[in-house]
Amino acid sequence: MRNDLRRGALHALYAAAAFSATGVCIKAAAATTANEMVVFIRCAVSLLAFAPWLLRHGSQGLRTRRLGGHLWRSVFGVAAMYCFFYAIAQLPLASAMLLTYSTPLWLPFIAWWWLGERPTAMAFPAALIGLAGVALIVHPRGNDFGALGLAGIVGAGSGLLAACAMVSVRRISDSEPAERIVFYFALLATLVSALPLPWRWQTPEPRALLLLIAAGIAATVGQLHLTRAYSWAPAAQVGPFTYASVLFSAALAWLLWGERLDRWAGLGVALVIATCVLISRRAAPRTA
Repeated sequence: MRNDLRRGALHALYAAAAFSATGVCIKAAAATTANEMVVFIRCAVSLLAFAPWLLRHGSQGLRTRRLGGHLWRSVFGVAAMYCFFYAIAQLPLASAMLLTYSTPLWLPFIAWWWLGERPTAMAFPAALIGLAGVALIVHPRGNDFGALGLAGIVGAGSGLLAACAMVSVRRISDSEPAERIVFYFALLATLVSALPLPWRWQTPEPRALLLLIAAGIAATVGQLHLTRAYSWAPAAQVGPFTYASVLFSAALAWLLWGERLDRWAGLGVALVIATCVLISRRAAPRTA
């Protein structure tokens, strides 16, 4: 197996930049577009991006005996997207990005409950510190509890649901290749996200539609580079570089909208990143 941290880190940084661009496009489009439409278009664009793979592999690449597992992964993934995109529209972009990147805080305990994989001893104190960081990010200042408090809780929920999606991927990865998992997610997520459209259809403005198409393309590019990053170096070494997306997002949001994190939210960001990196590194030997 290849082990080149420099190349792995470079691809991880490319992925972080692409995911930050995704967040910017979503935040801009969400100002005039319903969340249901944002999620559907994002999923549909990713599905279209897989058309060349489908043409190359045909029906042979689609054969699966784990359709139920793919469906669970898609439901959790779409729910995480709903929460994430809602949080992006309401919160500072860096905070929303960080909350969905809190996935490593939840993963050990969901895998314990679902798969029977007992977490390491370090996971328990690290999770408590990380949750304190989440509380600092989520806790609204002043009289903003109604909107910002709800958005923060929903944003934290996106990280929890994303962790459920990742554990569901682990359940089917013993027989399903990565490309098939990603394709079925794009397909089923598009179908699931289309369910509310008869009641919530809204024709996007041209500018919003272009932004959502760009978000779907950027997210696909990010997934590609992230996959390459993990193919070049161990996950425990590459993982910390993915948190550069929070820094990129903070810089872009400051340039575009003048968003700033207060010192308490900044401290929360630092705590969550530190504990997620710690949990990831400690967990790596158990999954090797």
